[in-house]
Amino acid sequence: MSERTARAGWRSQRLRVSRWRSRLFMIVQISIAAGVSWGFAHYVLKHPSPFLATVAAIICLGFSFGQRLWRVVEVAVGVTVGVFIGDVFVHFFGTGVWQIMLVIGIAMSVTTWLGARTLMVTQSAVQAATVLTVFPGVDQGISRWQDALVGCTVALLFATVAPTSPINRPRMLAAKVLQEAAGTVRAIVAAVRAQDLDETEQILERARATESELSRLLTASNEGMAVVRTSPFLRRHRESVLEVSDFVVPLDRFIRNLRVLARRATIATYRHETVPEPLLGLLGELAQAIDDCSSELFARRRPDSQLPRLHELAARTSSVGMEASLSSMVLLAQVRSMLVDLMELCGEEYTDARDSVPDMD
Repeated sequence: MSERTARAGWRSQRLRVSRWRSRLFMIVQISIAAGVSWGFAHYVLKHPSPFLATVAAIICLGFSFGQRLWRVVEVAVGVTVGVFIGDVFVHFFGTGVWQIMLVIGIAMSVTTWLGARTLMVTQSAVQAATVLTVFPGVDQGISRWQDALVGCTVALLFATVAPTSPINRPRMLAAKVLQEAAGTVRAIVAAVRAQDLDETEQILERARATESELSRLLTASNEGMAVVRTSPFLRRHRESVLEVSDFVVPLDRFIRNLRVLARRATIATYRHETVPEPLLGLLGELAQAIDDCSSELFARRRPDSQLPRLHELAARTSSVGMEASLSSMVLLAQVRSMLVDLMELCGEEYTDARDSVPDMD
């Protein structure tokens, strides 16, 4: 193998190991829940082959990984309704083509009537079909429904006691968003100095791509709030989760302003407008401040230690020498807005942050 191929293979293996490590908790949790479900149904309920107990636990926890507790409940309801209808139907009518079609229709209709989402409706149909096609014994009564109920109950307990959504995940996502923003601002400074239009257009696309990261952050923040409300073992983390949830709104505004900054940098480069060096220097310092805020979040600390530095940068924005250029004025206005957003993210009230940015000289 060539050296380049070897390096590519090594990178690929590192990514695979990283992916496995990120899912290891889920794998262990689902494995234990599946075994506990089977053991309870087999040894306590005396069911000889409690297949659906294991399946129900895997489905509930697998489909709900990284989601709020209501998703586990949603899947559990779909599974138990489907198995119950299938069990009752096969006991009275047996199995066959028309029975399978009818029981699937009934299961999906019942879950739809219950106000279910698509996932819950689909699971009810799958489990009802499983009862009629995989183990269609007519002499088992409602034992398979009991097995499914055991599996879903165990999954709910695991989701409550040991939730798969770590408390620190929203904080880490916020830190990554800020880290990417710092890199974007540095790239803007370099591209504007070099008058590289292609590079500024790529930076604009990079800034726009942060929308998906913000969506993940919002989802993770909501999950964290749901977890500390439902898990008695994680109530002590409530203040920490509330603190992270406060990041979402100012960080969203900050990223929106970053996209405007990138768009105006692209226009300035396209029109060959000169951006004053003091403003570019200020942008470079802003990038470093963003990076330091990100480091504080990675260290599981609120970045309020950065407030004096942000106040100093805000004061300097009022005395930056400006040229008669629309792009320069827009860039400066965005810097001032982004500083307000960062101050708010660091824990300062919006009105105080706004007043910390003085009028232009």
